[in-house]
Amino acid sequence: MRSSSYFALPARALLVLALTAVAVPTAHAADAPAPALAAKPYMGWSSWSMQSSKYPGLNPDGDYSYLTEANVLKQTDALAAKLKKYGYQYVNIDAGWWMDKAWKSGFDQYGRQKPDPVRFPSGMKAVADRIHAKGLKAGIYLPAGLEKGAYGDGKTPIWNADGCTTADVVYDDLRTTNGWDSAYKLDFAKPCAGKYIDSQAQLIAGWGYDFLKLDGVGPGSGKSGDQYDNVADVAAWNKAIAATGRPIHLEVSWSLDIGHAADWKKYSQGWRIDTDVECYCNTLVSWENSVDDRWDDTPAWTRHAGPGGWNDLDSLDVGNGQMDGLTKAERQSYATLWAIAKSPLYTGDDLTRLDSYGVSLLTNREVIGLNQGPNPPAHPVTPSDPQQVWAAKNTDGTYTVALFNLADAPAAVTADWTTLGFTGNASVRDLWNHENLGTYKNKVTQALPAHGSRLFTVTPHGAGLAFTGYEAESAANTLGGNASVADCSACSDGKKVGNLYLGGTLTFRDVVVAKAGTYQIKVSYISGDARSVDISANGGGATRHKLPATGDWGTVSSVYVPVTLKAGANTITFDSGTGYAPDIDRIDVPKS
Repeated sequence: MRSSSYFALPARALLVLALTAVAVPTAHAADAPAPALAAKPYMGWSSWSMQSSKYPGLNPDGDYSYLTEANVLKQTDALAAKLKKYGYQYVNIDAGWWMDKAWKSGFDQYGRQKPDPVRFPSGMKAVADRIHAKGLKAGIYLPAGLEKGAYGDGKTPIWNADGCTTADVVYDDLRTTNGWDSAYKLDFAKPCAGKYIDSQAQLIAGWGYDFLKLDGVGPGSGKSGDQYDNVADVAAWNKAIAATGRPIHLEVSWSLDIGHAADWKKYSQGWRIDTDVECYCNTLVSWENSVDDRWDDTPAWTRHAGPGGWNDLDSLDVGNGQMDGLTKAERQSYATLWAIAKSPLYTGDDLTRLDSYGVSLLTNREVIGLNQGPNPPAHPVTPSDPQQVWAAKNTDGTYTVALFNLADAPAAVTADWTTLGFTGNASVRDLWNHENLGTYKNKVTQALPAHGSRLFTVTPHGAGLAFTGYEAESAANTLGGNASVADCSACSDGKKVGNLYLGGTLTFRDVVVAKAGTYQIKVSYISGDARSVDISANGGGATRHKLPATGDWGTVSSVYVPVTLKAGANTITFDSGTGYAPDIDRIDVPKS
């Protein structure tokens, strides 16, 4: 989400207030012409990170007071001067522009949000005009539903809709909706409801805005159930924006339900996949207060990103050093994940006081090119363990490869070329440091600090790798505990082994290799959430791995795990232990 105060904070912030008072993804428009909107992830700046922070001096007139016309224009000037030439375009005004500093909302005579005269004395059109004068695009924010303050006595007329009043756009029982229950749910069985959305769309289009963030959208945003299903709202906004004749990028937020990914893709150009990245503390963000969550939460969404719509990981706050609240290693890892996931790159930093390291992260043309170019988003090729490798095969035959050490202590991380599908030599380029590192045989290993990363382009010079496949449901295998064979339309032979829980086991038998050694085994699996499994060979000691969620129980993904095998026939066992493991489709074992 994004927003402020009692009605617009995420669940964790509300709690604080109460206490204190792998399959390679495919682009969903891969064969279609690039769309006019969101052909690539958008880049820019958003106001919320500074609004929500308690960093000294940012909100001197009380919580969330940062948002003012003067501050937005100050950031506009800084964006134009420092970042525009690197592709940053959007200046996005977040929650609060229609509220006074006591967070009391203002509405016009038609129940539409009206700019607060103290925060925005020139009005929203004048601000958009100033942003456009710098060659930039202007963004604005609204919550889903009809805000309670806009309802009045139910007799407020709707603009350009004869006979329609606010009572005619909502359910008769005034059920609430959105992530904070700050609005009444629109009843689209009533024709007047669509006309209210039309009136809002015409308003922001008339002001000249190029971007709308629609917030508190469900399912998601911490809520579930019909009352919080705002798919119809998003569809209505999509239609209303088209009717304005103005191209307006529609971004929906926050922590949206992946079960409705098809709806978000159909009706919007971007969707927030996670909770707020901000920590609501004395910095903009912190590593533990949800920057690090993105490594767990992003993989399931990867296949949904492509031209026309992108997975939004939230603000990229890596430019201000001490204010960001992160180490240099954390700032680089943060920026690396956003870049390879092809998330929109919009920073919430104070652009008037970027430090030199922050500038180097935000303006690295090779990394920006990776995010903005035609290559697919990267996905994990190893499990969600503390040491991870993410990769994508690029359109030119190279690979994007990122190494992450998410542990709290230094560790080495290895990218094995087997997990990319080849063996032998490959040349490696370090994108952050603009440096060719030379040729590496079979793998590259880097020592990384706590929460550290490296980002490479790998160009293979070796040979493609052949694999031998073994189906989980094969009669040659042994099932233990509750494990059983089930139908699976997405699986390679239409079957899988599931019910691997509380001691359930699957043992692949007669896994044959010519030479003894450690092999990177490709595990194809299905898991609606991230789950762990113990993997062992030939009755030896097991290693526990957490496999990322595939998004639902009908999607197959894959990761590679190292398993030490002997020459000849082997057994490989997947054991749920005392928990719940993913369903297993098959394994593929390299022939060399």
